[in-house]
Amino acid sequence: MAARPRPVITVLVADDEPVVRVGISAILDAEPDIEVAGQAADGRAAVEAVLALRPTVAIVDIRMPGTDGLAATAHITAAAPATKVIVLTTFGQDDHVFAALRAGAEGFLLKDAPPTRIIDAVRAVARGDAMIDPGVTRLLIDRRAARPPGLTPREIDVLTHVASGLSNVEIAGVLGLSPATVKDHVAALLGKLGVRNRVQAAVAAYDLGFVRPR
Repeated sequence: MAARPRPVITVLVADDEPVVRVGISAILDAEPDIEVAGQAADGRAAVEAVLALRPTVAIVDIRMPGTDGLAATAHITAAAPATKVIVLTTFGQDDHVFAALRAGAEGFLLKDAPPTRIIDAVRAVARGDAMIDPGVTRLLIDRRAARPPGLTPREIDVLTHVASGLSNVEIAGVLGLSPATVKDHVAALLGKLGVRNRVQAAVAAYDLGFVRPR
């Protein structure tokens, strides 16, 4: 029997519902490039497991007993910044989505997301991309447009495509730029917006009125 390839993505799954936690773990562990390094039933255990295991990705439910998912996300992003956090949410929790963004989460999934979307999300955030479930996008509030913070027209173009979930390579193809140039534009607009990652930039695009929720 051939040996299983060495996994390149390790994952911690934290959810207080055993069915959800075990189900997501089984889905991910079946992939050849993903290994579930551990599970946790509450936020405190999730933080402790991340510090001990240093997984590539932590999937964290927003609502858990004791230390909730929001607090756990903030602890993880501060103490183990190399671990990317994907937050699990449900419809009607838009305030929690924005709070999770501020805490440093880089991916958002609805708890009833199909298996393929969960797998895609783990791979996306592991390689440094943002991943927002279309259902979560619909939770984002269309706020009145604020004054753009000194963005150039090209940076606004790039921002709108970032908000659509495109990678730098995909944006480069659409705008006729090199990926390196797009990377520079992304870095510049992150600084001007005062955000730390592409997910927060995507929400800023909604806040500023550049993109409207579907």
